[in-house]
Amino acid sequence: MRRREFIGLVSGAAAAWPMIARAQQSGRTRRIGVLFALAEDDRTAQARLAAFRGELQKLGWADITMDTRYVASNDPETHQRYAKELVALQPDLLLAQNTDTTKALLQQTRTIPIIFTIVADPVGEGFVASFRRPGGIT
Repeated sequence: MRRREFIGLVSGAAAAWPMIARAQQSGRTRRIGVLFALAEDDRTAQARLAAFRGELQKLGWADITMDTRYVASNDPETHQRYAKELVALQPDLLLAQNTDTTKALLQQTRTIPIIFTIVADPVGEGFVASFRRPGGIT
């Protein structure tokens, strides 16, 4: 191989490296822990999870594993047990379905991002500092 050909090969590989790195990142399986306060066979729960998965796929999270726990009762011990199980799986993020499930997850982790829905007063509950600048947990 001549010197010019070698330099061209190395330069081309260096220019392509960022694209290769992005392709590898987007190809990894993302793990999401889900804690729902609904029964597993609830149609609303299934529809919400399907919509969530679809929106994540639009954002490039094509390969997703969802570890889902359902708490059909209002039992705080069950919430805590399932929250602990989900956090132990080291997911990329957590999804909480209401105030009780959000509280349970926040008691188990402060490092894994938590997305929550159906929370009437996230500021009053201490889940976010403010609506304008959530900035994490207070």
